[in-house]
Amino acid sequence: MVTSDEYRHVPTGILARLAQRLGKVFASPTTWYRLVRVHKWRRPRQRVHPAKPKVGIRASHANEIWHVDTTLIRLLDGSRAYLHAVVDNFSRRILAWRVAGTFHPGITAQLLLDASKSITSGKLMVLVDGGVENFNSAVDKVVESGLLKRVLAQTEITFSNSLIESWWRVLKHQWLYLNTLDTVTTIRNLVAFYIDQHNRHLPHSAFRGQTPDEMYFGTGSDIPKQLEASRIAAHQSRMEANRAQNCRTCEEMVSISS
Repeated sequence: MVTSDEYRHVPTGILARLAQRLGKVFASPTTWYRLVRVHKWRRPRQRVHPAKPKVGIRASHANEIWHVDTTLIRLLDGSRAYLHAVVDNFSRRILAWRVAGTFHPGITAQLLLDASKSITSGKLMVLVDGGVENFNSAVDKVVESGLLKRVLAQTEITFSNSLIESWWRVLKHQWLYLNTLDTVTTIRNLVAFYIDQHNRHLPHSAFRGQTPDEMYFGTGSDIPKQLEASRIAAHQSRMEANRAQNCRTCEEMVSISS
């Protein structure tokens, strides 16, 4: 009964009661659980999920795909602060951001306009979630202007908006939650510091040592080669230093063998 397809929809505890009702097995659920564990019976209850892309959507150059999202940050007094941001998919650079003490759906439209000031040509794609901050008259006006194409993640395309959502987690757990979040001004200052560090100073693992700014502006193409050359030189230096060291045990073994 445990391994039968006929009862795959029945939990093990209820299966024990059902077996009693059917007059087949009179044993407690505890006994059933113990025997299943001892005999390693596998129930035919494997879930079948639709295939998901293992690698998210990727742009081939800067300002091809953007991600925009809003996250909530709770302050010590129970109030809330709202962080809005636009992230470039290719470079992971934070193009525009805003911290507000109240929720304003129109902020997204202003961020998109601020981030698009450096764009000279081409129509980019912006991935959004289905929130009111992304679907309102202000954002609709920006879309209708032909500046960008708004795409609803996991609905119009199979990819999600996880790139910016993962950055929210890094920002919160690696920086914000390490500080006292007492006021909106404090959060704004903390976010400003971390975004500057993220864009200008912190090398990204996906870019072989380049920072988001270097990827966005194309100024760090020599960094991977320099780091690889330094790695090889450091490895060679360690090998030579290790070979130059002699311990007493090795010296005694050499003298005995000679």
